[in-house]
Amino acid sequence: MDLQQLVGAGLMLLFLADIFLTVLYARAGTGLFAARWNRFIWAVVLGASRLSGRYRATILSLAGPLIVVALIGVWALGLTIGAALIVHPELGTAVRPSSGASSTDFVTALMVAGNSLSIVGGGDYSPHTSATRILFLVNSLIGASVLSLVLSYLVQVYSALRERNALALTVELMTAGTGDAAEMLARLGPNGKFTSANSELSNVARSLAMTKEAHHFYPLLFYFRFEDPLYSVSRMSFILLDLTTLIEAALDRNKYGVLVRSVAVQSLHRCARLLLATLDQNFPTVDEKQTLSRTAVFEASYAAALAVLRNAGIETKPDAERYAYQRSQWEPLVRRVGPALGYGMDEIDCRRPLKQAATFE
Repeated sequence: MDLQQLVGAGLMLLFLADIFLTVLYARAGTGLFAARWNRFIWAVVLGASRLSGRYRATILSLAGPLIVVALIGVWALGLTIGAALIVHPELGTAVRPSSGASSTDFVTALMVAGNSLSIVGGGDYSPHTSATRILFLVNSLIGASVLSLVLSYLVQVYSALRERNALALTVELMTAGTGDAAEMLARLGPNGKFTSANSELSNVARSLAMTKEAHHFYPLLFYFRFEDPLYSVSRMSFILLDLTTLIEAALDRNKYGVLVRSVAVQSLHRCARLLLATLDQNFPTVDEKQTLSRTAVFEASYAAALAVLRNAGIETKPDAERYAYQRSQWEPLVRRVGPALGYGMDEIDCRRPLKQAATFE
């Protein structure tokens, strides 16, 4: 085996290792170059979207599928080039057509390598020594295995994407389509009776945990962005974090202590923060600048939420300082993740006073 073939074998092993870490090991932040390639494609799409005016949201919604196609393409190309480097020195001798003259250029080597990796096969070139026969057999096994693994991986990614969208829609419906956590809390406890709130929030927390783990196992989910902001992870997480913060900082603890201290509320808060942290750590996020004091924004938002709760017959015990402190702990995560996916804070935080009071650069 000469130097060119050693380079080819090393290249194939490199791409196979990346496929293994991405598809089988399946952890966010792993992989040799898939994550960097995905970020590059996202940066290209993001740059194109900034030049597209009113079609920006549509172009960004294409990023996820484009990244999937680009990733599969670069894996296929890398394996084919690696196999071609191994086959090229054997053309005309150990690998040749059944009849006629044998071409020995690299393009022919790419064609032969691609055929050997393909489960369909085909082509006039065939191996004529034991070593090349074994090479072609290994190539065919690699091609079939990679194809089945990638197809299975894509099924899991799109299944997780559907579950994420279903959860986001569930949260939106629980707010009566307003995107306001105060409205959601009011509907969980009509007339101050939170009879089924614990079980409802437990179900949401369970689905949220599955969504969080899906993003940890399948980082491709980071790049699937939809035109309607209700499907945004940052908006869904904002609503749930605001909900749990309102439960702790607005409800009368003497009357609603069971709900305030319930495992469901604590799990929901913790899991929403973990989901945002997963995206923040593994996705190219940005900090959004603001021109208005966050204290003023929190006060306006809290006052509006209290009004909604009182109108629903829910007894409150205001603690504006607790609300402001807790929100200041998790809101920076939202403000990094949301804009990175092309959503403005006015699409994420839908409580009317905040939308009117705050302006962002």
